[in-house]
Amino acid sequence: MNYRRLGSAGLKVSELSFGSWVSFGTQMNVDTAYECMVAAYDAGVNFFDNAEAYARGESEVIMGQIFKRAGWRRASYIVSTKFYWGLNDGPNERNTLNRKYLMQAIDGSLKRLDMEYVDLIFCHRPDPNTPIEETVFAMSDIIRQGKALYWGTSEWSADEIRAAWEIAERHHLHKPQMEQPQYNMLHRERVEKEYARLYGDIGLGLTIWSPLASGLLTGKYNEGIPADSRANLPGYEWLRSRMSDPNVLKVVRALQPVADELGCTMSQLAIAWTVKNPHVSTVITGASRVSQVHENMKALEVVPKLTDDVMARIDAILKGA
Repeated sequence: MNYRRLGSAGLKVSELSFGSWVSFGTQMNVDTAYECMVAAYDAGVNFFDNAEAYARGESEVIMGQIFKRAGWRRASYIVSTKFYWGLNDGPNERNTLNRKYLMQAIDGSLKRLDMEYVDLIFCHRPDPNTPIEETVFAMSDIIRQGKALYWGTSEWSADEIRAAWEIAERHHLHKPQMEQPQYNMLHRERVEKEYARLYGDIGLGLTIWSPLASGLLTGKYNEGIPADSRANLPGYEWLRSRMSDPNVLKVVRALQPVADELGCTMSQLAIAWTVKNPHVSTVITGASRVSQVHENMKALEVVPKLTDDVMARIDAILKGA
């Protein structure tokens, strides 16, 4: 495992990390989740990603139990959580980044995780109804109180991120350090173009999600949607149209020969492709069984095989998406 700095921060994160979205509390039990996290940790993973909204808080509970059961030194791993969606329906408890919600949300997450602090906290989405200044002050105060070490954003626009950073700079507050965007072969614009100036200008780090495009880049949807796939889970109906788009599937099928020639699976090729981007601090992987963890970790062996010629060939294929 290699480790990269989280943007301009001194914190080092493993190139591959492990996230609990979808799987914890929905697709697997605590014992399986424990086995997956241990397999990832043994492979050198030091960052475990979570969020308040995952499985309505249950994901944090499960991950907290696993950390206790594993008995790892707290300094040996990094854990995150994210705020915005909320767990209740009150006017200040859902779809907001106002100060009241954020100050309560961090305490709720720490209780569920059974921790004194988390390493990273994210604003899970932008909130058009709360002044960015209010959010920046609240996130900085959470860090000042020692409940988190770094804060960042998820799926914010470049303009919103820069505005938050400039507010923090002006008021001598803790600045947003990282962004968590979707990034994969089929979803590139934001990371490669919109954020381009932020890497050098403010030292933005990336903890990217969905390197497999919700499983589409594994090739398992090439012949239809399997009954046990994520696209058939309640609440994930929005995935189905994407998974059956003929133009997208044509591109995915065209990538298979590249994977075959490199001696890897489609999943490993897709993950390695995201790792190849030097602006990516860590790639969040997921798994519902231990064998998937082992397969994902082997993607690091593929990265050196992605020569300029291979990357150009992949790029030519992706232009058809």
